[in-house]
Amino acid sequence: MARYLAGRIAGLVLILFLICLFTFLIFFKLSPDPALMICGKTCTPDRVLQIRTSLGLDKPFLTQFSDFLGGLFAGRDYGSGANLVHCPAPCLGYSFQTNQSVWQMVLDRLPVSATVAVGAAVLWLVIGVSAGLLSAVKEGTWWDRAAMGLALGGASIPNYVLALALQYVLVVKLQILPFPSAVGFTDDPVGWFESYLMPWIVLATMYSCLYARLTRSNVIETLAENFMRTARAKGLPPGLVLRRHALRPALTPITTIFGMDFAALLGGALITEKVFGLNGVGKMAADSIAKNDQPVIMAVTLLAAFFVVVGNVVVDLVYTGLDPRVRIR
Repeated sequence: MARYLAGRIAGLVLILFLICLFTFLIFFKLSPDPALMICGKTCTPDRVLQIRTSLGLDKPFLTQFSDFLGGLFAGRDYGSGANLVHCPAPCLGYSFQTNQSVWQMVLDRLPVSATVAVGAAVLWLVIGVSAGLLSAVKEGTWWDRAAMGLALGGASIPNYVLALALQYVLVVKLQILPFPSAVGFTDDPVGWFESYLMPWIVLATMYSCLYARLTRSNVIETLAENFMRTARAKGLPPGLVLRRHALRPALTPITTIFGMDFAALLGGALITEKVFGLNGVGKMAADSIAKNDQPVIMAVTLLAAFFVVVGNVVVDLVYTGLDPRVRIR
């Protein structure tokens, strides 16, 4: 187990290093000159040179990349003399548009994205897995056909269409819910729930439909295995056979997909946050892309990559609890 974990952590570090190198190359070497973007169209050549020097853009590429990595762990300095600015670790630089610390911008917006991701994940797991399991047990019945038909239709609806439709019906026409906003749970629990309910529903609709179809197919396939026939032949109760022998191995692929989906959402639900005006990581990324704010875009890319890679390692560890056939040595 310890050897396996050490190998996975070493692989995680290597992958994150390669992602850092790749994203740094794209955003700071293949994109427009950051000094020109900061200075503006009416900037003088001397001012551009001064900005390039203060940001370290006049150094060789490998030196710039090593400074970036060093800033993540030990912080780094920008400029010199009276213009010296220290960026504490983990330093992701400063926004070209607002001159704010990118790390602080991420920290301020991450709770909103985490709230959206966790709430939606709970909904789509409960609804999707339950509907898929029930459809597998009642294969070929009207319930199975109706549930899978709804799942196919729900998975086909774009997020932004469903979000706009919910806003129009629930906020404008019926006035049941307020327009979503980042309300703190401790400040107003009821307002917090009402504000995030529509984003949860929008995200959970698509994912729950996909998970329902996947759960149904996995459970049906598992029920046809030889060990399931053996369990029934021993006279075990149907509920126990389904719960202990069918559901656990059938959930292994679900765990893989859930780990990736949830980790990606922690990096920001771009469309949902943008439509509902929630100031999370996804909306910050969308705004930064529109303004070509390279440090912020790079930070969101690295954050999403970190969550996905770590989520993959966690999923591998969860496998051993779900499927006894999986052994970690």
